[in-house]
Amino acid sequence: MIDDLRALRARLTRRLAAWPVRTDGHEGRRRAAVAMVVLEEGSGACIPGLASPGQWSRAPALLLTRRALSLRQHAGQWALPGGRIDDGESAEQAALRELREEVGLHLETTEVLGRLDDYGTRSGYVITPVVLWGGEVPALRANPVEVGSMHRIPLSEFRRTDAPLLDAVEGCEHPVLRMPVGESWIAAPTAAFLYQFREVCLEDRDTRVFHYDQPRFAWR
Repeated sequence: MIDDLRALRARLTRRLAAWPVRTDGHEGRRRAAVAMVVLEEGSGACIPGLASPGQWSRAPALLLTRRALSLRQHAGQWALPGGRIDDGESAEQAALRELREEVGLHLETTEVLGRLDDYGTRSGYVITPVVLWGGEVPALRANPVEVGSMHRIPLSEFRRTDAPLLDAVEGCEHPVLRMPVGESWIAAPTAAFLYQFREVCLEDRDTRVFHYDQPRFAWR
């Protein structure tokens, strides 16, 4: 099913239109948005343990980045393109702007498919994930100030049977959530968005993720 891009877009649109987004309970926190872009896998993800097709693949993927090592916060960590919502912006407008600024991807508002649940972070933000359709996207251009590397990770990787990874951590009421990718893993909050995308959009399961915690290195 997920290899048929036209059917996939229709499926995502339908599921997200019906999803009762959770947005309450975050008064007084700073707001941010991230872009979950569904696009063609292209020439590969370049991640240890994850095969690269070697030629252009039309299999669906999600765009992720590794944050630049020079950043003061969360340097080198896995992320989705995104950032703070400016005054007067909607989450959708912020996600589209951050895409342009971070990876040089210009998408129109017609490519917005919907939202998943807000997630409150330990660092005091509430992040809104916005799902967007990218399609072919032959080229991307990383902003070196913010982005260390860009990766197109096939959707099939997020449907692995060993995902998610849930860890009991002392001092945390709920498990810490991670998502395996290749021979590595991605931590919440990014992992929370990936897991809910998988559950809601690909598996037709009504799964909430706001209660999952983050590893301590992501608290600051």
